[in-house]
Amino acid sequence: MALKKSYSKDKKTCNVTFTVSPEAAQGAKTVTIAGDFNSWSSTETPLKKGKDGSFSVKLSLDAGKEYQFRYLLDGSRWENDWAADKYIPAPFSSTDNSVVIC
Repeated sequence: MALKKSYSKDKKTCNVTFTVSPEAAQGAKTVTIAGDFNSWSSTETPLKKGKDGSFSVKLSLDAGKEYQFRYLLDGSRWENDWAADKYIPAPFSSTDNSVVIC
């Protein structure tokens, strides 16, 4: 998994590419991302599958903020990003959420 960040010229927007590697996807057919940036919707933000078996999506987020998120594989298995900037306890479960710092 990986997070790639680039900033707009005015530094107000952070473009983040979220990538789930083929190894992390573990044969998943679909991957979506849910987080602060999409009201934790498990369906609103699907990742596109690449020829190499990885999944990715590019999102424009406000710079200067932190966003919690998790990946949902095949609509049933939640996973954190192995390369997240940090992890914090999830408020409604006994797991952690991934965090990207923009």
